[in-house]
Amino acid sequence: MSPIHSLLFAVAASTVSTLAIPILQPTDVLRLSPDGSFQLSIFSDLHFGEAEDTLWGPLQDVKSARVMNSVLDAENSTGLIVLNGDLITGENTFLHNSTKYLDAVVAPLVHRGMSWASTYGNHDSDFNISRQGIFEQESKYSLSRTKNMVSSSDAGVSNYYLPVYGNDSAVPGFLLWFFDSRGGNYFQQSSSSSKSVPQPNWVAQSVVDWFTETRSALEKKHNRVVPSVAFVHIPVNAMAAFQAQGVDTHREPGINDDNPLAQQGSASGQGDVSGAVFTYNGQDIPFMQALLDTKGLKAVFSGHDHGDDWCFRWDSKLKGMNLTGNGLDLCFDRRSGYGGYGSWTRGSRQVVLRKGKDEVQTWVRLEDGSISGKVTLNGTYGQDSYPSVKA
Repeated sequence: MSPIHSLLFAVAASTVSTLAIPILQPTDVLRLSPDGSFQLSIFSDLHFGEAEDTLWGPLQDVKSARVMNSVLDAENSTGLIVLNGDLITGENTFLHNSTKYLDAVVAPLVHRGMSWASTYGNHDSDFNISRQGIFEQESKYSLSRTKNMVSSSDAGVSNYYLPVYGNDSAVPGFLLWFFDSRGGNYFQQSSSSSKSVPQPNWVAQSVVDWFTETRSALEKKHNRVVPSVAFVHIPVNAMAAFQAQGVDTHREPGINDDNPLAQQGSASGQGDVSGAVFTYNGQDIPFMQALLDTKGLKAVFSGHDHGDDWCFRWDSKLKGMNLTGNGLDLCFDRRSGYGGYGSWTRGSRQVVLRKGKDEVQTWVRLEDGSISGKVTLNGTYGQDSYPSVKA
């Protein structure tokens, strides 16, 4: 990390709010609040470490940290932070310091004593940075709950689950699933024609196999279906197919400026409310099928596309796809960082789960403290009308 970065973060740390916030002890399991709820604050696409040899690069990282602090000042019931991919702009970092940017990413959380769990995104892998290196750096922190449960060489790293328990039960109230959609370039690999070698940008078959086996084992262990939500950085192709047929600004409120969006694998087609042909090449079919087959899975949250933050209910057969949705809700996060492309207002998607409730409450807390796109993912989502959202 550059001297400019170090100085700016020292100054930023001295200005962090000391607002009293519930603190999780690092050795604790995750637990529901006394009222049976559990809130997650998702920070996606932070993109720390961009253009470190300029003044504006370090300054935008300070701004990203301030977004995190502003959100957490306003959301004082958060039980877990989710860092949902693209923590670092890896193509801009140097070999000797690339994973050190993780320290800056989590500094606001460490200062507050709040634990977090990560997925890794496509920018977290490049010639000078590796997902494994970021994971090793994260693992130095007792507050990190990020794990690596799939050992296959093609799996990526951030594939795991976390249980959330009630205070009076040995059976989890919820499961949180985390998946690595890979992408970016392989660490320290080059070819005769290029300094970088791309890696696949979809959830690997080995991860799908682990997911289905683990899911079945947990159902057998607990003798019941445990409700769950999932996190993966790059959105699945169902989101692209839905966007191609048209996102309604009142029924699926949110910004929809990345159109067409960039999904797992490859596909083509762009649509509006009149509909358009969507051509899909299928690399993430096994993953999508596994999601659909997961009883009790309430919603899946993704980042990656900085200009999108809507949710939709996948309850039909979308044009260009052979899979038929079963009512699963798929949501974009809100881009949180000042690195990367776009000038949309930064923020963080909030998710509240409640024991015994089928619905999920979610909204975006913007950096100025306001709330955007608050919706209830329940049986009538996709039919209910909400105010439209401004960028």
